[in-house]
Amino acid sequence: MFTFQVMGGKSIRAIIETSRPEIFARVRETYLAHHRGATINPNSYFLRFPEKPDARIIALPAALRGSGGPQDGPGDGAAGPTDGVAGIKWIGSFPGNVARNIPRASAVLLLNDLETGYPFACLEAAQISAARTAASAVLGAEQLHGSRAAGRLAVVGAGVISRNILEFFHALGWSFDRVAVHDRVEEYARKSAGHAEALGYRASAHTTLAEAVDGADVVVLATTAAAPYIVEPGALAPGQTVLNISLRDIGPELVAASHNVLDDVEHCLNAGTSPHLAVEKFGHRDFIDGTIAQLVLGELPLGRDRPRIFSPFGLGALDLAVGHEVLRIGREDGGVQDVPDFFAEVERW
Repeated sequence: MFTFQVMGGKSIRAIIETSRPEIFARVRETYLAHHRGATINPNSYFLRFPEKPDARIIALPAALRGSGGPQDGPGDGAAGPTDGVAGIKWIGSFPGNVARNIPRASAVLLLNDLETGYPFACLEAAQISAARTAASAVLGAEQLHGSRAAGRLAVVGAGVISRNILEFFHALGWSFDRVAVHDRVEEYARKSAGHAEALGYRASAHTTLAEAVDGADVVVLATTAAAPYIVEPGALAPGQTVLNISLRDIGPELVAASHNVLDDVEHCLNAGTSPHLAVEKFGHRDFIDGTIAQLVLGELPLGRDRPRIFSPFGLGALDLAVGHEVLRIGREDGGVQDVPDFFAEVERW
């Protein structure tokens, strides 16, 4: 009960590199669990800094109720039924880091036993957060696009998140005729295109957004934008699948003229996201079709008369699910470190 373990980012990254299909499946399952009410997922909490208005540290608390499935609990790592897990991701987002070639996001994930409330593990979570975001994006692409093959993939924003999304596309067997990458920093776009080519895709870097997005079947928006810049009428095409991962790139008018699928409606209509701005501007939610879980369950028919936008705000329950899976694998392969005597008192008297 009082074991406490730590798992570092390099070990986590190594597990993710060999477990992307399993992580994808876990994310899909967690969305369905959330739809069934088997999660507790309160609103995220934002710590902001007046002197750095674009920076924030976000707390994402959540709990997964147990299913009795073969997952690890807090004990010795033996596989067996679980009563679920609680926890919190604490993730810093400092866009100014990018100018120094430092990743924008850094994070830790704490896992708690639901029986006693005691924390039993701490994991470096930037890798976990990127993996769950990428898996979520690729699930959205599969459901909105309708297959794992597309002519042109446009990637807007050549950073850690879009790199992970490309890697998940590849791991899940997606085929593209061409990958077009755009970033305001041309060097980053070239590096991202080179990474796509290393994965086996034909790829090219583009200096303008229009060049990259024009004719794309699937568009990935993974930038650090704080306000919409895709605002021109017709910027998004009917039937085009748009993965609005960075959440704030698309203007309200374009959102309202599109099909919109969210991960959780109430969560996403916060913090100045594109759907939030559209609801504020137009005073209704009629343009929101539903959630990704409803789409997976076949409850959400979408036409191809308008662009199809997936806006995932990001659920703490996904971080718990992916972190718990990574911890389970890490215990099996020796990538977890025990911290003896982490708790000073384990008896009241």
